[in-house]
Amino acid sequence: MKNVSIDLPESVFPALRKAPDEFVREMRIAATVKWYELGEISQGKAAEIAGLNRAEFLDALFRYKVDFMQYTATELAEEMANVE
Repeated sequence: MKNVSIDLPESVFPALRKAPDEFVREMRIAATVKWYELGEISQGKAAEIAGLNRAEFLDALFRYKVDFMQYTATELAEEMANVE
């Protein structure tokens, strides 16, 4: 596992009403939700990075109002063709 360190102003935590460890956890989830929304990573990889299981990641997508299905029209057509 790789450790990444960032410096944040002390005022961030009270402003967000979060303890530092809670803030870091939520930041990881927010980042992975955005990367998933942009199509940069899969649900499985996003869940892994966020430290969640797949169901918990789906809950996070719902909380952030991000659709769990991130298909282009072409990808959706391919998926539908494989169903038949």
